[in-house]
Amino acid sequence: MITVHNIRKKFVKQKTKKEKEEFWAVDGIHFEANEQEIVGILGPNGAGKTTLLRMIAGIMNPSEGTISFSGKDYQHQEIEIKQNLAYLSGNTKIYQSLSAYELLEMCCDFYQVEKSVVKERILEISHTLEMDSFLHNRIANLSTGQTQRVNIARCLIHDPDYYIFDESTSGLDIISSQIILDFIKKERDRGKCILYSTHYMEEAENICDRVIMMNHGKVIATGTPKEIKNQTKTTNLRDAFFALIGGTHHEE
Repeated sequence: MITVHNIRKKFVKQKTKKEKEEFWAVDGIHFEANEQEIVGILGPNGAGKTTLLRMIAGIMNPSEGTISFSGKDYQHQEIEIKQNLAYLSGNTKIYQSLSAYELLEMCCDFYQVEKSVVKERILEISHTLEMDSFLHNRIANLSTGQTQRVNIARCLIHDPDYYIFDESTSGLDIISSQIILDFIKKERDRGKCILYSTHYMEEAENICDRVIMMNHGKVIATGTPKEIKNQTKTTNLRDAFFALIGGTHHEE
């Protein structure tokens, strides 16, 4: 279980040459995500999704609040948490000169996967993500969708309990997107705890068990897709979001 309690993150921006302004990119977020569950973090660009997920992943420190993983926190068990966590963003860069297989071998070494099972593990993941046809190709020669599948494979290699996906299908073609979404649902069914951030409302409605809608750093709704649609008297999450913020003119 991932527990996020009253998380806040303050930034300072330069308004003029002499004037600075403080603002809360994430302001008082609280939720829990359970095993065998996909929790969607939804909202437009600038809603605070990425900042929130970077704090949960331990990449960024919160200004206030606490984050724990089944009772463990970064202050006391950072290494243990990160060894059991996978974080993937839509623009993660990986070594272009390596083949997909070589990168996964390197990741196995990094996560101390038993050497006797490394080859079997890589081939299993390659089959799951339909990578067999380009497994030994240099990453520099892969398409965007193929590269993102390699990225997900690198996250999967140590079989973590917690996944954090931030816009992982952004810019991908429909086939690559579906392969990734199918994989995420299978991992959920295996008992994994998954946070899935996207601004594609239809995609979230397809795979998320619960959703947390954000706007300007705050939660504006939480519940199952069906509950939020019922609450807003709408038929899809896109219309539900606009109903919650009062129309498109309030989005920015």
